[in-house]
Amino acid sequence: MIDAAHIPNLVTGLAFALAFVFGAVAQRVNFCTMGAISDIVNIGDWGRMRMWMLAITVAILGTALLQAAGQIDTAKTYYTGASVPWLSHIVGGMLFGFGMTLASGCGSKTLIRAGAGNLKSLIVLVFLGISAYMTLKGVFALWRVNGLDVFRWNVKAVTSDLPALGMTFGFPRGIRLWLPLLMTALLAFWVFSNREFRRTPAFIVGGLVIGAVVVAGWYVSGHLGYLAEDPNTLEAKFYATDSGRMESFSFVAPVAYTLEQLLLWTDQSRVITFGIAAVLGMLAGSAAMAIVTGSFRWEGFGSVEDVANHVVGGILMGFGGVTALGCTIGQGITGVSTLAVGSFLALASIIAGSVIALKYQGWRVERSMG
Repeated sequence: MIDAAHIPNLVTGLAFALAFVFGAVAQRVNFCTMGAISDIVNIGDWGRMRMWMLAITVAILGTALLQAAGQIDTAKTYYTGASVPWLSHIVGGMLFGFGMTLASGCGSKTLIRAGAGNLKSLIVLVFLGISAYMTLKGVFALWRVNGLDVFRWNVKAVTSDLPALGMTFGFPRGIRLWLPLLMTALLAFWVFSNREFRRTPAFIVGGLVIGAVVVAGWYVSGHLGYLAEDPNTLEAKFYATDSGRMESFSFVAPVAYTLEQLLLWTDQSRVITFGIAAVLGMLAGSAAMAIVTGSFRWEGFGSVEDVANHVVGGILMGFGGVTALGCTIGQGITGVSTLAVGSFLALASIIAGSVIALKYQGWRVERSMG
């Protein structure tokens, strides 16, 4: 039995270590969700998309097995509530997708690039963090709460007569595994049906490792970091999480909390959380891999327009990621691994927003050449 006083250090230490692996591997295999969408739109290459889908496949399977074994309870996450803020998922997801395209990468890729010496990504992180914090607790929160979050869909009411579909808002312990197993089988078949992908070990390793890291995050936060009866309050508690619930990897709100931690470092009420440790681990892992492989190099902006695109992109990602309750990792892998209906909606909206931005950028290029 772990002493409750040591649980926060265990959770944050393991979160840092897992994020370090995430950052190092993603840096090495060029894992980029925005890049995956761009490859399809611009050159018809599905390689990196299959890597992303493989990560999702592993995350869904691993999460379902942990749930079935009674190690975690996905009903205790902020993804799986019965009341789904559908408009927030759509609007937030599309703004995040548009923003990540302007900023040349999502939250995780921005951290990976910053760790490898990209100063543009460092600027994006600052604006992303400020915008995300404003959306969590500042003026943007008024727009989010009063203008978007009020539009909700009660999934539990819709699925109450169809118990199998109840898994779409967080499958309860002991329920049959047929849905996640079926989904992973279909996804795995599609991913490995491509001969070129099967001949690209880096993509396979990237998908397997990143998916496994998300599953491990659930175990760390939802099992090792959970006490059914906290000795101080005699109530159930998840230690070292910003939401007070079980968490795995996401990279929008945690960037905001990391900035807050740096600004209020001497405030004794502030503590390192799973999300903050993950942000720092991603930076460290990416930097370590970049240094070892000789790919670390400083990179700056090329023009005023380049600065504007990255700043606006960071702001849109901050607002959109918090509003949609996650990014391409937070919703696109972590949230989807719980089979939460809102996560699938947010993921589809992120992809749609990125496609729109790519088409817009293509139109701008054609117009300038014409």
